[in-house]
Amino acid sequence: MAIGERMHYFRTLLGMTQKYLGQRIGFSEKTADVRIAQYESEKRGPKAEMIKQLAEVFDVAPEALKVPDIDNYIGLMHTLFTLEDRYGLTITKLDDQVCLKQDINHPNYDISLAEDLISWYDTKNRLTSGSITTKAYDHWRYHYPADKAADSNANIDKLRK
Repeated sequence: MAIGERMHYFRTLLGMTQKYLGQRIGFSEKTADVRIAQYESEKRGPKAEMIKQLAEVFDVAPEALKVPDIDNYIGLMHTLFTLEDRYGLTITKLDDQVCLKQDINHPNYDISLAEDLISWYDTKNRLTSGSITTKAYDHWRYHYPADKAADSNANIDKLRK
């Protein structure tokens, strides 16, 4: 999913018009909607400073806007291959379902990633069990890693058991 698509997703999630968003980040009333339309259609790409501004307006981490290009399965597959190379996430089967797992023998294995994955798992479990709302889950995801510190001590204990 490219940045323009993420912008569109968050803008519509918040009920903003292109004009309103453009004005919030400093474009004139006359050009605000056209400029945002150009970014959302990928005719232009926002610079780093604008990504920070957009993230502030959307109340998300800048990383939530900068998702790798996974608009097709080939792009997604290459993203997954990169995750395997860089972080040791590898494909496996569990209960007849394909899933990813972290290979603790991979040369780039890092306990920090294991902790982050456990945080994600725990937060998703809380959503599934009904102890948090979808809104709370989305807040956790879209503000990551800001909410990471609260989960960190609990995750270290789980990994050591």
